[in-house]
Amino acid sequence: MPVNQAAAQDFVYRHGTLWERLLFGHLFEGRPLDQVHKALMAYKNPDDGFGHGMEHDIRCPDSHPLALEFLLTVLRRTQIDPGPLLEGVAAWVEAHQGSDGALVNPPNLLDYPHQPWWQEGGQTAPDSIVGNLAAFGLATPTLLTATRSWVQAHLTLDAIRGQDWLFMNYHAYDYFFGVQDFPHLATCRQAVVENILRCAAAAPPEQWTTFFLFAPSPDSP
Repeated sequence: MPVNQAAAQDFVYRHGTLWERLLFGHLFEGRPLDQVHKALMAYKNPDDGFGHGMEHDIRCPDSHPLALEFLLTVLRRTQIDPGPLLEGVAAWVEAHQGSDGALVNPPNLLDYPHQPWWQEGGQTAPDSIVGNLAAFGLATPTLLTATRSWVQAHLTLDAIRGQDWLFMNYHAYDYFFGVQDFPHLATCRQAVVENILRCAAAAPPEQWTTFFLFAPSPDSP
């Protein structure tokens, strides 16, 4: 699938937020990374969580899991140095993880503009966040233990293989390719890859951009 960088540049500079424009500039035009950090720090709250519409679907200014999940995805997929962005983040996640491993959202989350598919509440799944923190070497033993229990209950091999929406495979992908210690990890990783390939083969053209979520560069494994 050919990539038209000029068209991508035009789209980003016409429609992107400040941090998106700065990130594009850093990745493709050699602009300074510290500008990206400064823009993204504006989404960080004093409690070390993220909010303020970092993820466009939920505009709540207070810290909530979806905003952090999106930030971590951007950082891991682009492979940029996170700098100061992730300082204190693991402690924030620990403070907002329930006894079953699920994440807790602020009570006022839906008082602010949000997309209808989040009407029942925000992100509660910890898999992507903790997997990405593990990939950055920032997941604490407490987070890893609590999340492992959640994953063993929710991301079984049957659940991995039964996911038919290409995009939603990111949950299993981020977790199993972020952690290094999990029962039968190689088997789980293989199941994730096989299911991504199955979903990709059946994906309609309007979903082809999702391929970059799992293979962001030509040399991606």
